[in-house]
Amino acid sequence: MEHLALVIAAGQIAAAIALLNGIVTGLAQGRIISTSIESIARQPEARGSITGTMFVGLAMAETSGIYGMVIAIILLFANPLVGLFIAQM
Repeated sequence: MEHLALVIAAGQIAAAIALLNGIVTGLAQGRIISTSIESIARQPEARGSITGTMFVGLAMAETSGIYGMVIAIILLFANPLVGLFIAQM
C-alpha cells in the first residue's frame, strides 16, 4: 500500500506543477496588454490592428492556462497511473 501512496503523491506533485502554469499565464497576459498599450500610445492610428492582435494573443495565452488546469484536474481526480498500478498488483 505504501507504493500506491507514492504514486498518488507523485500525481499530486505533478498537478501542483501543472497549476504553476497559471502564474506564468498571468504574467504573459500582463505583458501582452502592457506592450499593446505602449504600441497604441506610439501609433494611435494603428489602434484597431493592435487591439485585434492583442485579443488573439490573450486567447492563446489563456488556453495555455486552461490546459494546465485540465491536466491538474485529470491527475487529481482521474489519475490513470493509479489504475495501472492497481492492475499490476
